[in-house]
Amino acid sequence: MNSTISVDLSGAHAFRDFAQEWRARMGETFALASYSRATVGSFRARSRGFRLRDVMFNRFESAAALRTTGPRAGADDHVRLWIVHRGTWRFAEPGGAEHTVPAGRFLTQTGHLSHFATTPGHTVQVLVLPAAEILRGEGTAASGPADSPEVRLLTAHATMVSRVLDGLGPAGIDAARETLLELARAALRGGLDDVEPRLAPALAQAARDLADRRLTDPALSPAALARKLNVSVRTLQRAFASEGQSPGAYIRDRRLEEARRALTAPHRRMTVSEIAARWQFADSGHFARAFRSRYGRTPSEYAALAASGTDAAQLKM
Repeated sequence: MNSTISVDLSGAHAFRDFAQEWRARMGETFALASYSRATVGSFRARSRGFRLRDVMFNRFESAAALRTTGPRAGADDHVRLWIVHRGTWRFAEPGGAEHTVPAGRFLTQTGHLSHFATTPGHTVQVLVLPAAEILRGEGTAASGPADSPEVRLLTAHATMVSRVLDGLGPAGIDAARETLLELARAALRGGLDDVEPRLAPALAQAARDLADRRLTDPALSPAALARKLNVSVRTLQRAFASEGQSPGAYIRDRRLEEARRALTAPHRRMTVSEIAARWQFADSGHFARAFRSRYGRTPSEYAALAASGTDAAQLKM
């Protein structure tokens, strides 16, 4: 069974609608636990994720606190990897062991949970994976930073899978699942095999995500991305090459795109020189040459045509 879920719910019947959609998309293997009455009554949440055979991924955001009243029924031979981005999650296991995971950390947990609870305004990504293929004789407990290179790669790949799963054929599904498992093992070990070709798409996506957040940073470079992801520059270049691009070209193209948006913004206040400086072009001349090469016009010509009401599709030709 393979399926995706994407819901954004609030209102009186939000939890009921969420539970119905979850059951239809995720099945009994990943059934929901019982939730407290307060949780059901104040439920407002956004959920984005997928089921890929025996693997489940979900990014869950909620303004309200959550609390379960007990474990879900049935056998549990999975490893859960909780990656907390906002708020705090608390997990209790049968027998009384309790774990608290603050924002910026991840925790793995196996077997049954007696319950879990969250603070209001939380965001978490959770992966549920087959224990037999993840643990392989290693310890069952692991915790670490949510922004480690291995976790970045894992979440980048999972997010990418959620976007394309509906269009994947059998070979693509096999590759997507195996890469999720390999990256999850790397997150638990704190290292990865950077020559594994199946990791290239996840590595390239993680690098793009990092670059997009640092486009105005003068220190952004392929080498800086490679250091942050704990791989060699050559490994990063190979990952991008599999998609027909280099990391340097990606950074340049994204900066040009953001500069183009700034040039055509309503009530623009920045000059062409200021836009060039903000998006880290050496000078106005360098910016103008790069911009003309990409869009066929100088920045000033492009901005003037946009102000005259020229169709956006014609501007990008």
